[in-house]
Amino acid sequence: MTTIVGVRFRNAGKLYYFDPGKLWPTAGDAVIVETARGIEYAEVVTGVREVEDNEIVSPLKPVIRIATAEDAQRHRDNVRKEKEAYGICQQKIFDHNLEMKLVSVEYTFDGSKILFYFTANGRVDFRALVKDLASVFKTRIELKQIGVRDEAKMMGGLGLCGRPVCCAQFMGDFQPVSIKMAKEQNLSLNPTKISGVCGRLMCCLKYEQDHYEATRKRMPRVGREVITPDGNGTVQEINVLKETVRVRVPKGDSSETKDYPLEEIKRIGKDRSNASIPAEIEEVPDHDEEFIETNTDETHIQDESVSLDD
Repeated sequence: MTTIVGVRFRNAGKLYYFDPGKLWPTAGDAVIVETARGIEYAEVVTGVREVEDNEIVSPLKPVIRIATAEDAQRHRDNVRKEKEAYGICQQKIFDHNLEMKLVSVEYTFDGSKILFYFTANGRVDFRALVKDLASVFKTRIELKQIGVRDEAKMMGGLGLCGRPVCCAQFMGDFQPVSIKMAKEQNLSLNPTKISGVCGRLMCCLKYEQDHYEATRKRMPRVGREVITPDGNGTVQEINVLKETVRVRVPKGDSSETKDYPLEEIKRIGKDRSNASIPAEIEEVPDHDEEFIETNTDETHIQDESVSLDD
């Protein structure tokens, strides 16, 4: 077992584990930690606890100290300077006539490096921009090209549901999302209805997918003959959320359609149809089912930096 403390460097960012040493920070405390980028200011999300050795990547970097009032003031100063640096960089991008969109600026805690995050269609030759910024700020400059999902996470905003986007509120990592999830949940395949503010498939499609998959395995397929309390019938439709089955049951020379709870249905025979989802959804080409979106975009990710010595 290893003793760890979980921290985040920005709201809804990825959770990182550190070695608390002899310190005992609690959730909500601010701490100063050592990272690959240098000394950083972070917020404790999970207090000191023990985890299995296989759940972490060793060696853990240490928590240097619990943040003091001076540390908190320096952090606020960095946030203020980030806003100023954002405006300066925007102007420099315009001056260099670069096809790129500045998304966010981040100062390291000790001020030894400034990171500029941007989006662009394809590669951008920003070497002249980096040198120009280095001459202005007199410190190390790093430009990172990010994808549209990461842009939405940094910028925030409101989703189609009217609530703040999940990625900017609580999601630490992006989960793979596929068009097949929308099909299985009987959602409209209209891109405008299943895409988030980033233009990609909504992350919330993943939330109920495990329930849909588990429940569908227990439910009969559309077209299958089943036994109901009113006799044998054919499945016309299933409702995964309500766990009900709509069955057409013969009644003399005619028939009637009725909804039954899943526990009242018994399966018999073989499928009369291979359909497991409504016909209008099955018209979508099969190759779309393999389409999966993650937090990696098609654009090439650039990560370059320059210092005053370059």
